[in-house]
Amino acid sequence: MTTHSPSRIAIVIASTGRPVELGRWSDHARRQTLPPSALVYAVAKPADLPRCSDLQGAVAVVASVPGLPIQRNAGLEAVIRSNDIIAYFDDDYVPSSYCVEGIDHFFRMHPDVAAANGMLLADGINSAGIPYEEATELVSRHDNRQRAQGVVLHELNGLYGCNMVFRAKAIGEERFDEQLPLYAWQEDIDFSARVGRHGRLVKTNAFHGVHQGMKGARLSGIRLGYSQVVNPIYLVRKGTLPAKDATKLMLKNILMNHAKAPFPEPWIDRLGRCRGNWLALFDVLTGRDHPKRILTLPR
Repeated sequence: MTTHSPSRIAIVIASTGRPVELGRWSDHARRQTLPPSALVYAVAKPADLPRCSDLQGAVAVVASVPGLPIQRNAGLEAVIRSNDIIAYFDDDYVPSSYCVEGIDHFFRMHPDVAAANGMLLADGINSAGIPYEEATELVSRHDNRQRAQGVVLHELNGLYGCNMVFRAKAIGEERFDEQLPLYAWQEDIDFSARVGRHGRLVKTNAFHGVHQGMKGARLSGIRLGYSQVVNPIYLVRKGTLPAKDATKLMLKNILMNHAKAPFPEPWIDRLGRCRGNWLALFDVLTGRDHPKRILTLPR
């Protein structure tokens, strides 16, 4: 019987302003049934890092100027030449203990897959967020169940950034677009669409986790509202987002912001998002729109 050595799988976590969440990743990595070959913390400043005691197991720390694409690129440069698979997880993602093992097996069994999203046991992005204790309990319950064979569930046009895994060969010379600043709304869709030109983008049940969806260190309401309009248009011009999808995405967010503005969720600045939407629409009409314009808007 032929045996295969495991793929070299690197985990990159780009983080700003969340040292507690980032510090938990050393433990997440130690719990893996198949340890990652590298764990990289991509940060913008020393204050982003956890305490020294929580850095154990971090193979590398890379620093860059702030911005999710810039930080993800810095982490990528540290690992792409020496690893087969690059996994990007959000700092507030809590993985199953079988996560890396499932990734290894899935990519070995599906050589035509360029990148994949796994299954979310829960996602707190549209709520106040899932507490860490609840997230770990959900993961523990999942890990105690019998595991199913990892298969392709369906094709995707782009990946969700909290848990996206790429084949290094498919990435090649592609990099995250640094013209999308700060939180860089839709940078995951843009990057994965470009990598998807070199293979399939899929959803799989091969690896699982919980995305807490924590609200700290997020983009301001006005800046996010601006990005909700301008970034999709920018991606249409690049050819990484179909115009139909961009229109649907923009309308959905604009309508949601205005419908909920009178009685907003406590964790969302709906009025700020509405203001950002209108500033963006004005800039589009006057030909001044660009993702980097948010750098001039209030925090």
